[in-house]
Amino acid sequence: MIRKATPDDIDQIEKIYAAIHDAEENGTLTIGWLRGVYPVRKTAVDGIARGDMFVAEDGGEIVAAAVINQIQLPEYANCRWVNDVPDSEIMVLHTLVVDPRIQSEGHGTAFVKFYEQYALDHGCRYLRMDTQEKNAGARRFL
Repeated sequence: MIRKATPDDIDQIEKIYAAIHDAEENGTLTIGWLRGVYPVRKTAVDGIARGDMFVAEDGGEIVAAAVINQIQLPEYANCRWVNDVPDSEIMVLHTLVVDPRIQSEGHGTAFVKFYEQYALDHGCRYLRMDTQEKNAGARRFL
């Protein structure tokens, strides 16, 4: 089940961030994020405050999280895109994280499908994924 995150979810989201940083540091993942820089607890806190942080639950445990909104960093908004469309038609997926202990179980794919439907439900036919260049796992969804 994917739903909007609440303040009660912050600790579990932060644990996923920490697990991803651990995996990055021990060489089992290559994402390009840095512990203490991004993502951090405040990433989840701010997403929940804005109302655009979502979580995926499995058996009552949060297994994935992401921010879904129409906010584009200038680096992306100012690019020359194949489809030059108004910002109001664009939905962006940010900071998609899946607990490394249960990767390859379809949670990331389910989250992307949710994101696609969420965008359509909000009148956005164009999707962008905010991802680090080194993040090969996320880039396979492109």
